[in-house]
Amino acid sequence: MQRDIEISLLPHEVEQNEVIRARLVAALQVEPARLTGHQVLKRSIDARSRRVVFRLMLRAFVDEPVPLQQGPATYPDVRSKTEVIIVGAGPAGLFAAIQCLESGLKPVVLERGKDVKQRRRDLAAINKEGFVNTESNYCFGEGGAGTYSDGKLYTRSNKRGDINKVLQIFVDHGATGDILVDARPHIGTNKLPHIITAMRETILNAGGEILFGKKVTDLILNQGRISGVVVNHNEEYTGHAVILATGHSARDIYELLHARNILIEAKPFALGLRIEHPQQVIDTAQYHSAARSEFLPPAYYSLVEQVGSRGVFSFCMCPGGIIAPCATGEEEIVVNGWSPSKRNNPFANSGTVVQITLDDVVGYDPLRMLNFQSEIEKAAFQAGGGNLVAPAQRMIDFVQGKLSVDLPVNSYLPGTRSAMLDQILPDFIAKSLKAALPVFGKKMRGYYSNDAILVGVESRTSSAVRIPRDKESLQHPQVRGLYPCAEGAGYAGGIVSAAIDGMNCALAVARTI
Repeated sequence: MQRDIEISLLPHEVEQNEVIRARLVAALQVEPARLTGHQVLKRSIDARSRRVVFRLMLRAFVDEPVPLQQGPATYPDVRSKTEVIIVGAGPAGLFAAIQCLESGLKPVVLERGKDVKQRRRDLAAINKEGFVNTESNYCFGEGGAGTYSDGKLYTRSNKRGDINKVLQIFVDHGATGDILVDARPHIGTNKLPHIITAMRETILNAGGEILFGKKVTDLILNQGRISGVVVNHNEEYTGHAVILATGHSARDIYELLHARNILIEAKPFALGLRIEHPQQVIDTAQYHSAARSEFLPPAYYSLVEQVGSRGVFSFCMCPGGIIAPCATGEEEIVVNGWSPSKRNNPFANSGTVVQITLDDVVGYDPLRMLNFQSEIEKAAFQAGGGNLVAPAQRMIDFVQGKLSVDLPVNSYLPGTRSAMLDQILPDFIAKSLKAALPVFGKKMRGYYSNDAILVGVESRTSSAVRIPRDKESLQHPQVRGLYPCAEGAGYAGGIVSAAIDGMNCALAVARTI
């Protein structure tokens, strides 16, 4: 007999198997010897009351053995199979490649950046020297932005595809099994490179290809169909289809499509600042205690407020994390956040952003939102004074319109410089943030404080361009065989949803074989 049961446990009881067994025996009203074991299906923290508990959904097994866990999936050899060109080796591209293997197709992945090992040197140069390699940085390279910017796996994309399949593939390649059950699964920047390397080996061992330093500079088009791409201006790669999984920061791809008269559309996005507090402030507010229990992880938060017709909300919250420089071009400032697997840094940060609509940027140019985004990033660079130093301000100073005399110690390694952030941000964004932050302080004690630092700018929340596609075939309406995919095309937001979209595109290609 199998039965699913939800129980609540105090933090120190979560790892005590005897306590869990006792709760299950009591709930099932059976003799202890009949309970052969259990599986954890879901695990979450409930901190709504002053008594913080873990809620576990368990599957109990009575009078029957607990099923053995299946081993990693195996894939057929695809060396001689139909080739599919995949542009980009981020989550969408890698999972599209794995789905190609499963479907009996040969993926040929073209990545403009470097492999995970080589990327480390370029990231060190960003943090220590303020130098951005425009082809290898936090956004470009094997694994995409997710590899070195956190590895959050929380998503609401239940209807888009099989979330558990994505998580299981990560586990098969070295992630801890906790991500299969945690309500807010997280891998960590320190662990993701090894997992991405293992995924690459799976693809290569099955006969797929992953090539680095291959920047797409043109498309091979003939009578409304794409047959391949041109790389580095002089190399051609052809295949049955092209999955375009470039991520939302590959601006040159949008410009290429526009120049080739391939339909793209301006898309709304959100923009704001990254806000950092001491982690202890967040722990105290969320766990209702001056000191966080050793059995609880660093606390996170999610805040949202409607200011007039605009939504202001926290985004990509990183407990125990750092603020990272994520520029992909020269003379621009872009900030993001990440956490290691243990989330054990002394600060907590989150993007706090404002919705921007198409009406906010006048005109009809499909690149106008992208250009608007770029202009603000360049203004932030100028305000920081160069070398990736970021403009920053204390929270209450920002709301009250005061230049901060000094700035709190923070995690942004290239350094911060006191600036008037409302002179960098468009007026409607600055006013929306100034209205929302004190309200957030009423929702979470300790949030609205001059001990919090605001760092500009958080601008790459999602793509500012959409590449249209047919809802059923997932192909571009003008170009047969071209599959706009995931974040860069405006159809995903985050690692898991991008991975799902990558797999969906690969399945759509397989249906045309």
